[in-house]
Amino acid sequence: MAGRLARSLLQRRFGQRLPVRLASGEAYVPEKPPVEGKTENMKLVHAINNALDIAMETDSTAAIFGEDVGFGGVFRCSANLRDKYGSNRVFNTPLSEQGIVGFGIGLATQGSTAIAEIQFADYIHPAFDQVVNEAAKYRYRSASHYHCGPLTVRAPYGAVGHGGHYHSQSVEGFYAHVPGIKVVIPRGPSQAKGLLLASIRDQNPVFFFEPKWLYQAAAEEVPVADYELPLSKAEILQSGSDVTVLGYGSQIQILRQACEMAQSELGVSCELIDLRTILPWDEDTVIQSVCKTGRLVVSHEAPLTAGFGAELAATVQAECFNHLEAPIQRVCGWDTPFPLIFEPFYIPNKVRCFDAIRTVVDY
Repeated sequence: MAGRLARSLLQRRFGQRLPVRLASGEAYVPEKPPVEGKTENMKLVHAINNALDIAMETDSTAAIFGEDVGFGGVFRCSANLRDKYGSNRVFNTPLSEQGIVGFGIGLATQGSTAIAEIQFADYIHPAFDQVVNEAAKYRYRSASHYHCGPLTVRAPYGAVGHGGHYHSQSVEGFYAHVPGIKVVIPRGPSQAKGLLLASIRDQNPVFFFEPKWLYQAAAEEVPVADYELPLSKAEILQSGSDVTVLGYGSQIQILRQACEMAQSELGVSCELIDLRTILPWDEDTVIQSVCKTGRLVVSHEAPLTAGFGAELAATVQAECFNHLEAPIQRVCGWDTPFPLIFEPFYIPNKVRCFDAIRTVVDY
């Protein structure tokens, strides 16, 4: 009863009333389409829905399953897909994350394309054993005779504006520690569509974390055609010479603003890089950039201690030591449970990121 009531409240609260602005209060800045061809203005939620539609249409073995996906899901990402493809291919599951991921593993190993949804990334932890000891090790333990793919596990992650400690967490660091899976985090609609299609078709288990803050806040022109973007390939969004600024997911929007502030107020040229995939991540692109600029600022919403930024900093420290002009700066969430009323103080905003850029430049 409590679970049904909670889901009902979340649907009413989150389903149609997401914030339309970023954590900083600034509007989302649309990007150019990543591939040529006809485009359509889509919000992030529509781009994901479009990718799922294409995946189902082009692969008759594909199935979408999870809590409430038959009704469109809490965030409406699977809206109308059950009507189009039937309840045998788009269906609700019991409220059991371990069961959802376990079922996906079985489906994928039997030759189908499994697309699972975990309603909130915060609640994926009951499936941790299935992820770490089953999905991630399936290929290894069979000496590559079998594999657990295509299996894609989608989950909304990060700040939502009013989610508190159970609906706003960034959990990617837990899963970036697991060899055998891929972890992908898009920053906007056009990226989400191309990366999601690539994830669904990858022959490995892929965990696809969607920035829920941007479901309704992010809108841009998205190609209507079927296209994929490469996994494990970072993208340089802005070339620069003074400092490398590195992030992923919704934090990229904050970092854009910080880079603009650095340019306008300090005359500092920032090279902004979006990792897009954090496991395995694109070391070469980041290392080449830092060797050029001599400075690095890393930012993510997850807490500072043992966050993925620590891995980035350690690798760059080892590979770029002779090129570094200043200590690497990490701008992250605080080492506390995610707060509700203090959410604006928890999220790394553009001012904190700007201060980190100024620190490495002035060192």
